[in-house]
Amino acid sequence: MPVDICSQQHSLLSSRSGTTDTSLTLNSLSLTSDLPPTDPDHHNPHNMNKLCRQVSIESPGPGAKNCVFNFFVPIEDTPAMGARIRIVCAGACYRRRDRSNSITSMSSVSSELSDYCPPVSSMSSPAHQGIREGSFFPGFEVAGVIESLGSEITEANSRGLHIGQRVIVYPFDEAPAGYAELLVVPDLKHVVPIPDSLPMEVAAMLPTGALLAWNAVFKAQAVVTQILSQRAATEPKRKPKILIVGTGGLALWAVRIASYHFATTGADNVDITVASLRDEGFRLATEIKNVSVVQWNECLYEPQLIERTKDVCGGAVDVVIDFGTTSRSLHRSMHCLSKGGVVLISDEVAEKLLPKFSRLSEQYQQEIIAISNGTAEQLAEVVELVASKKIEPPPHSVFPCEQAAEVIAKLCNSEIPGRAILRFHDIE
Repeated sequence: MPVDICSQQHSLLSSRSGTTDTSLTLNSLSLTSDLPPTDPDHHNPHNMNKLCRQVSIESPGPGAKNCVFNFFVPIEDTPAMGARIRIVCAGACYRRRDRSNSITSMSSVSSELSDYCPPVSSMSSPAHQGIREGSFFPGFEVAGVIESLGSEITEANSRGLHIGQRVIVYPFDEAPAGYAELLVVPDLKHVVPIPDSLPMEVAAMLPTGALLAWNAVFKAQAVVTQILSQRAATEPKRKPKILIVGTGGLALWAVRIASYHFATTGADNVDITVASLRDEGFRLATEIKNVSVVQWNECLYEPQLIERTKDVCGGAVDVVIDFGTTSRSLHRSMHCLSKGGVVLISDEVAEKLLPKFSRLSEQYQQEIIAISNGTAEQLAEVVELVASKKIEPPPHSVFPCEQAAEVIAKLCNSEIPGRAILRFHDIE
């Protein structure tokens, strides 16, 4: 079990032996001064008696209180067929309190805080505002270097990976409950190499935000292709319309990926509109070329927002990629959608929202599709495109991991534009 450094300042417990090691003190627990050897053939049975720092971020409650926890956890041995990664940067993502230690990579936390956007009388509470548009979402995003490889890794099965290599980690099902300075990965298939030209802070944004957005855009592409085929005979010049809801990290990735993808696949006759949920997001979205922006001001009535959106989009849209995903935003998205249109939402919130909207989708002859995070192979594609600057990353800011609590508070108050990245080590 992790050791809470706030309550166990003088007695650090081993999670496996259950005994107290009185020789260890907080002052002596320096990862940089007591790192395990980086010899792939080295196996030290005493590694579990050494500790490293871990930052755990859970889904926040009102006011974003009590959602960031700092622990010292035992350093695990490197799995025989896996690797141990020294974390350099990590995206400020959280794990849901109602889930197991497995971390899934999904969309906005908004639906978890409230089924509906807060009424005007409660809008003074900042805890519900910044979260709602996806600046801060569940997931697992790390970038670092390989610190050691398992004892059974050979040149033949190493997948070209080696000690000291810069990598990111695909968010596998058994991912731990927080960001430790040393991360154990059970299988090398979850480890994706990155080139030296890709900054660690940018690489750390890819395993959840960019990958989920990539998968959503690919699904949107399939819908657009079907629409173009159906309209080829009767309305060949009518452009398909896509609405992307939100201007946090997920939506900003989706806009950039969509702009690139549709242009390079020959489907550049697609109109893309972003529905911004905050003033800062509106400014960020307007900086993207060939993208229209509509502001969803919660002070307005629903009919006004729907009418405003249709005016900016030039009518009802064909596809909505909804990263806001409250019941209210999904309901609004469906009213902006044409007959036969498709709404794409993350599969985590789909479990909660699909039963509520199944009857409405049948009535409107619309489809709500859940989008999964994507694959490690897709993540490798995203790495190549971002590293080659074919897709520009969204705005981001880097903070020392010691400031995690302050960073989360700022995210919940919409005080950080784009993404927030936590830095554990400085190797560049």
